[in-house]
Amino acid sequence: MQFKSHMKQVTVALAAAGFGLAVGAGYNRLDAPALSLANAATTPPAISAPVASTAAARLPDFTSLVDKVGPAVVNISVVGTTKTTALGEGDDEDNPLNEFLKRFGMPNGQFNIQPRAVPSRGVGSGFIVSPDGYIVTNAHVVDGAKTVTVKLTDRREFTAKVIGEDKRTDIALIKIDAKKPLPALDLSNPPTAKQGEWVIAVGSPFGFENSVTAGIVSGVHRALPGGQMTPFIQTDVAVNPGNSGGPLLNTAGQVVGVNSQIYSRSGGFMGLSFAIPASVAANVAQQLKEHGHVNHGRLGIGIQGLNQSLAESFDLPDSNGALVGTVEKDSPADKAGFKTGDVIRKINGQEVTDSTDVTSRIGNMAPGTKANIQVWRDGKPVDLVATIGSYDNAEKVASNDNSQSSAHEKLGLAVRPLTAEEKQEVGHGGLVVENANGPAALAGIQPGDVIVSVGANKVTTIEGLRQQVDKAGKNIALLIERNGQKIFVPVRVG
Repeated sequence: MQFKSHMKQVTVALAAAGFGLAVGAGYNRLDAPALSLANAATTPPAISAPVASTAAARLPDFTSLVDKVGPAVVNISVVGTTKTTALGEGDDEDNPLNEFLKRFGMPNGQFNIQPRAVPSRGVGSGFIVSPDGYIVTNAHVVDGAKTVTVKLTDRREFTAKVIGEDKRTDIALIKIDAKKPLPALDLSNPPTAKQGEWVIAVGSPFGFENSVTAGIVSGVHRALPGGQMTPFIQTDVAVNPGNSGGPLLNTAGQVVGVNSQIYSRSGGFMGLSFAIPASVAANVAQQLKEHGHVNHGRLGIGIQGLNQSLAESFDLPDSNGALVGTVEKDSPADKAGFKTGDVIRKINGQEVTDSTDVTSRIGNMAPGTKANIQVWRDGKPVDLVATIGSYDNAEKVASNDNSQSSAHEKLGLAVRPLTAEEKQEVGHGGLVVENANGPAALAGIQPGDVIVSVGANKVTTIEGLRQQVDKAGKNIALLIERNGQKIFVPVRVG
């Protein structure tokens, strides 16, 4: 069973004050037409001025670059609502305040106050991608917002309309109506970020508008919890709450990413920041513009990464690729002839580096697309042709199943029973995680995990899981198996 390692430290989304933590699910169609929003009738001059090096220190000078890209970066302020709860709700039983309140007749040691909606505010960033006012930002910046206000560098303010948002990739598209053409950054042919290259981030950390920070690309194809469809770009550029949705640019002024998350123990910048690749953002923004939503692709397989030992056991020449652990019955992969033990080596002629590469590339393909996939089987390459299925349709089936409703709504899980072959392989029954969002994803549960029990109660059917979830309190302990190892994962029930 799939068992990808996950980060124990907190991964923090970068929208300031009031609109949640890290990204939802998420990962973006690389085969879709490139975003052409910047090709509107009146297009401002392209931002292509190279960055000069100072004679003394031989370090890049970003002044001319910032002058050109700065006007296209915007500050985003959002207003929404959040519900307050009764005083003391969620406190533990040993809280001395509870006993004090009980003496005054308060039930369960809490004031009998009905939840009420109160205003909440947040700050983020974004950048204009077409002169007619389309703006790319993060989904978590505008999620749940009642009002979205965009401020330009010339101090003009506009109320924006949310065209659409995709929580799986954390990309949103909003629009403002300006009477004159606006300066824009081009997303029509985004370059690929390269490890070691200089990049800058422009945004509004803590509300300080149009702030610029610089660094290098530390790594690419990074996998983060809840971000299975996004091969994140890792940088050491200083970003903080409020930078969410701002552009990450190379020295040629090209957008290479959209700043999204930081990796931190304190909630502040600690040298690790992550951006969504511009190719992902371009594809998602184009679909949001055309359809208002994004439909992700899927194969219906559980995969894991390779190490040297696994590669040698399959007689592979190197450790590149993704090992297929499970094949869902009647899934696109099953119909294409995938088998447990196959190693995915190429997709449409391009080599696969790891499991994140597979999930992001397949997830970014449009449902119905034919994909030529080369797998390694019995010591030789085998070519398969798969028709990409719909990730969203699979979720609809899961959510429409009444027996799944509790697990889906309260935990964010879509599961299925193990097949007879899978039971024989692992030596016991259980439920395979098909998709994990919300509380389950935040707890570190991933597609391909096998749920063995809830606490000490074994679960082999979806109905059995539903019953255990319905009986649970605020937290539930799931025993999962991943790569042959079992571990209890505490999940807060939503």
